[in-house]
Amino acid sequence: MRLNVKEEDKNSDIPEEEIIRQAQEGNAGAFEQLYRRYGKRVYRLCLRIVKNDAEAEDLTQEAFLKVFRKIHTFQGKSAFSTWLHRVSVNTVLMSLRKKKRVEIPLENDDYDEEEPGMPHQKPGRPDPSLVGLFDRENLKRALRRMPHGYKRMLVLHDVLGYEHNEIALLMKCSAGNSKSQLHKARVRMRALL
Repeated sequence: MRLNVKEEDKNSDIPEEEIIRQAQEGNAGAFEQLYRRYGKRVYRLCLRIVKNDAEAEDLTQEAFLKVFRKIHTFQGKSAFSTWLHRVSVNTVLMSLRKKKRVEIPLENDDYDEEEPGMPHQKPGRPDPSLVGLFDRENLKRALRRMPHGYKRMLVLHDVLGYEHNEIALLMKCSAGNSKSQLHKARVRMRALL
């Protein structure tokens, strides 16, 4: 069965596995159906991270280009939405890494004139390489001490950005249970920190 755009509009109840299989075979209509199903979700994810509409739109397109090129690597061992989420997050993170540059202030108080662009450590000043180190270590320690279910809930919601209805589907529980577990996980995390 070959999909085309007009058939897709009529047959949105085609099983996702079939659409993915056809997209892997190079069917553009099937790929478009995947874009229609997941485009808004990927855009919201990108927007949550970069906080800029235009940049989120660009990153959404870039993520779907990567999906188009790499859909043949999807093996179905996890949900397609999980795989797509990971590809999207990686796309955004790579974009942020490319943008990250060393900012040199106009006043060169903290920079060595012999080696332009290199920080010069002055006695009594905070070491920029240690900023946040203790917070990260305390967070890692607290996460290691968290029960597995709480840790998973925190990561899914607060780190990966899944919404409660999505977590409920992944965890095979209700959205209310997801909210309750997240609240308990946050309370436990605060106590550990």
